[in-house]
Amino acid sequence: MTSSTIFSGVSPISLPPAPTGGNSPLTLRDMLFFIRMRWLWIAATTFAFLVLAGSYVLTAEPTFVANTQLVIVPQVSGSEAQRAFAEDAFIEGQLEIAKSSDVVGGTVTALGLDTDPDFVDQTPSLQDRAKNWLMGASSEPDTASQEAAGAGPRDRQPQQQIEDGRIRDRAIATLLNMMGVRRIGSSTIIEISAAASTPQKAVDIADTLARQYIQKNIAMKANASRQYSEWLTRFVSEQQRGLAEAASALASFTSNPRDQFKLAELQSATDARRTLYENTLNQLTEAKQRITYPVSDATIVSRATLPLSKARPRSTLIIAFAAAVGLGVGFALALIRHAGDRRIVRPNQIADAGGLPFVTLLATSRTSNGHSARFLAAGTGSSTAAAYPVIPGMAELSATVVGLRRKRRVVIGIVAVNPGGGASTIACELAVLSSISGAQTLLIDAAAQKSSLSKSIAPHSSTGLVDVLDNGELIRTAALPLTPTLKFLPLGKVVAVSPAIRLSSRRTQLSFAELKKEFDAIFVDISAFSASPDVNAIAPELDGVLVVTSHGHTSIDDTMHVIETLRNVGAEILGAIINHAPKRIES
Repeated sequence: MTSSTIFSGVSPISLPPAPTGGNSPLTLRDMLFFIRMRWLWIAATTFAFLVLAGSYVLTAEPTFVANTQLVIVPQVSGSEAQRAFAEDAFIEGQLEIAKSSDVVGGTVTALGLDTDPDFVDQTPSLQDRAKNWLMGASSEPDTASQEAAGAGPRDRQPQQQIEDGRIRDRAIATLLNMMGVRRIGSSTIIEISAAASTPQKAVDIADTLARQYIQKNIAMKANASRQYSEWLTRFVSEQQRGLAEAASALASFTSNPRDQFKLAELQSATDARRTLYENTLNQLTEAKQRITYPVSDATIVSRATLPLSKARPRSTLIIAFAAAVGLGVGFALALIRHAGDRRIVRPNQIADAGGLPFVTLLATSRTSNGHSARFLAAGTGSSTAAAYPVIPGMAELSATVVGLRRKRRVVIGIVAVNPGGGASTIACELAVLSSISGAQTLLIDAAAQKSSLSKSIAPHSSTGLVDVLDNGELIRTAALPLTPTLKFLPLGKVVAVSPAIRLSSRRTQLSFAELKKEFDAIFVDISAFSASPDVNAIAPELDGVLVVTSHGHTSIDDTMHVIETLRNVGAEILGAIINHAPKRIES
């Protein structure tokens, strides 16, 4: 028995036997109990996820995003519906042009990104490897480049060009992943965004992409005008020949006119040829002007500005997501642990499984006064009640146990499922409180495996229970008076057979029937069930047994084994005590 432990806070809970059918519904009290019991699992898992998220946020390279906006003026005609459809199609086409390899490649060349480690890193990250694998692309160098390492001097220059091309392609692919082009709403404004490791680099890339897009647009329009001009040049030549032929025919007929109608026809044809020729010539002139002075369909309306904060990683979002995932995983792990935990943590576990009339929770606290000191103080004072420090809550347990006497004198045994359960302490406290209530009480130490009561209360006693079993007259000297209403019978020196087994034989000089004539309540401290078979032998001789378990340590399976075994030998199980319960559970 640990003398430095007392009980503070006892909640005797009278529970009826559990019904045989159906499961009890989940209540708010059950959920709150689950959280109180498993909050550490939830908190630890959430903390672990937050640590991982924090580590990523602190170690991840920041990414800054800059945006450049352009307005596009579609050159469309037709009805309103036709213009709307053509305008949408035109802008969608311009978005794809802005993401073309020509625009991106021009940006890579203009900014020298093919020599930037951020764009041509030779060791792809794990994320890039996974992305390439999902897209069906390999991140390993191709076989041709590996075989090129053994090429001769004549092939080095072409191979170098191939390698430079591969590096440029890698830079273009990286920039495509780091840029974005979108249309703002249903307007004709498009936004080009670029991400980079520094704010200035992001601004440079976004603006360069916009300029390269405008140059691409101008080049496309100039090329279209050039092709149109070439066609018009050929068409003008044809019209010029036709006009010359018509003029020659008109001149020949005019010198010798025979038919006025034919003359009018030739004059009309010549005029039509001349008009078509002049119009075509004017269009050719305009086409050449468009080639010389091309105008883009897009204009920059807002250049990129330095971003004030990083765009990725999004610290707040990542931390919030990690906390949510951590809570979810923590709850799942806690539920799994709670469902598979067979340790006793609630009174209804024993009450429902064993059909016990009551289950009691006992909390513990520390004090510097031991049992021996309290008994000595009680024996020397004038008032037992004033000398003994009444422990809050133990009085309720004592009243519950005394009420089980059913208006008769009883012998109650206290046995723990496993050693260290606190059965000796509980027996001592119940005996003291019973004596304070005025009942003549006897406390017997029958725990042969570990006689902690005898060592704590009467360490120098010369006679005890073992001696009384051989000579009943020694009970008057062996039973030590601790208070006027409380006596203690120590164990004595055990030689071979434990006193509990000897008492069960009914062949000894001591019997509980004789002790009941003198004492109102007798409490017997018995060795733990798992350490000794004494309780199986003595339990049928007792009026009832209290089974003591340890909160969070004793399993419900071991407890039910004890209860069923004692019932099989004819013992009456009065109830169970859950010892060492945390204050939050006891409350």
